[in-house]
Amino acid sequence: MYMVEVENVWKSYQDGDVENKVLKDVNLQVEEGEFVAILGQSGSGKSTLLNLIGCLDEANSGRIILDGKVCKSQSDKVMSQYRRSLLGFVFQSFNLIPVLSVWENVVLPIQFDKKEVDSAYITEILKSLEIYDKKDSLPSKLSGGEQQRVAIARALANRPRIVLADEPTGNLDSETGEAVLDLLISSLKKYGQTLIMITHNKEIAARADRILTMKNGKLDENLGQAG
Repeated sequence: MYMVEVENVWKSYQDGDVENKVLKDVNLQVEEGEFVAILGQSGSGKSTLLNLIGCLDEANSGRIILDGKVCKSQSDKVMSQYRRSLLGFVFQSFNLIPVLSVWENVVLPIQFDKKEVDSAYITEILKSLEIYDKKDSLPSKLSGGEQQRVAIARALANRPRIVLADEPTGNLDSETGEAVLDLLISSLKKYGQTLIMITHNKEIAARADRILTMKNGKLDENLGQAG
């Protein structure tokens, strides 16, 4: 069974009288534990695809299947709980809450679900990402690389099966971005997650198990194999 399946997905947005077709009959299968990178120019549809996989938006037609279950539109509360239980999100903007410490930012998704925080597990994540010594610091006291590591820790805090990353190193210099990617990949291997990452950086994409290219709303059928 695949961890992520995208079946014949179409997505369009209405702009006045004009229908803008963003995704055109997209199909994708991702195995458990696989790291897939998606390349593509701005406006090619790759972020829209990631949002659909993350159940943040709905396709006009087709299906998104995550861990064997079809992603169906339900109430905001139910969908939020569903996303937190299965998915971890890492975005280009860190989206940290400025008045909360590193530790508080990381455990926030767990507290939303009124679950008990596994302090040993959170400590392990922070240590593996080399930010445990910053656990009491506010985001404003951190470097860009450190803030992105906090965002990664938060994405892993709920033990998600699938991690979705949209240009996670886009705001970082090349050296810091490479270091963050190293830590993200090692963490994913350690905890057995599946990773789908959008990037424009071919060097970063080359670290993936598989590379796909999005162009004009379609995934390139000639999939480049990484490595």
